[in-house]
Amino acid sequence: MISLNTEICRLLGIEYPIIQAGMAGGPTTAELVAAVSGAGGLGTLGAAYLTPDKLREDILEIRKRTDKPFAVNLFAPVPKDDFSRIDEVKQALQPMYKELAIEGESVEYHSLDYGEELFRLCLEMNVPIISTAFGSLSPEHMAAAKAQGVTIITMATTVGEALDAQAAGADVIVAQGSEAGGHRGSFSFDRHPMGAQVGLMALLPQLAAAVDVPVIAAGGIADGRGVVASLALGAQAVQVGTRFVAAKESGAHKAYKQAIFDSNEESTVVTKSFSGRPARGIKNDFIKQFELSGTQPLPFPSQNTVTKEIRGAAAKLGNPQFMSLWAGQATRAMTQEENAAEIVSSMMEQARAILR
Repeated sequence: MISLNTEICRLLGIEYPIIQAGMAGGPTTAELVAAVSGAGGLGTLGAAYLTPDKLREDILEIRKRTDKPFAVNLFAPVPKDDFSRIDEVKQALQPMYKELAIEGESVEYHSLDYGEELFRLCLEMNVPIISTAFGSLSPEHMAAAKAQGVTIITMATTVGEALDAQAAGADVIVAQGSEAGGHRGSFSFDRHPMGAQVGLMALLPQLAAAVDVPVIAAGGIADGRGVVASLALGAQAVQVGTRFVAAKESGAHKAYKQAIFDSNEESTVVTKSFSGRPARGIKNDFIKQFELSGTQPLPFPSQNTVTKEIRGAAAKLGNPQFMSLWAGQATRAMTQEENAAEIVSSMMEQARAILR
């Protein structure tokens, strides 16, 4: 008999097995995180691109809005910048500069990396749960977090990655299927240059059988049917991203949300064009033009830094054709903005109805 009161609920101190994905770059406002946690799920603040001051501000705001548990999502240690091919990449970006009236003058690019400060701030402010993308915490950070009783969640896209994450000390593992929106959580790029692309239905039961820690399912889950199916396949909770991007409390641009409402299961592609890491998003003019140029993107985070100006200009103009529209393959489920609490309650209501 499938139960909605799972081991993960008890471990994380939440009522329902629904985790809001830690989407860095704007969607996960303090308001959204607090709303999901307050409704019984686990809200997650995507903090990887925040400054330490902004992270502190957001944590304080979340705690002002709710006394329920929440998580902060960080990137595993980020590679050093590599701008050795900057001129080639900027040449490929010229049509975008022209389209958006960006000067594109010569500037000194540098990717900000507050990883160490963000992690230390999470410990200082007694964040109860830290989740990571792109691999595990460093051994030093893992030991420090464990010493303070922090629960660690690590994302994996293959069984091998999950076993590595478990060995590194993860308390919970997210099985991210290829349907998931946003960056692939892969960290085995030596074998998978575009990130592992294993569908959730194939990945989840194999991964859950291989590890000894609880598993969260992620990828194309947008309603109660996805919850029940994931629990049947061995997960103890689900992680939901795209549906929360479209929530009223999300910080996503209104043009980004509308692009989700206008899309379907055929609209997304996995691309490195925006950031240098494979990520699933709605195909738009930026992706088409950059890929047509035949230019290889810079590695992450350098490509992300170079394209930031274009994404910012597009946001100011409300032009979704040059924004990074991260989304999964279940977008038909999203047709209008909803309150985050309504998303949690409707998913649980449908899951209960199926189980009855």
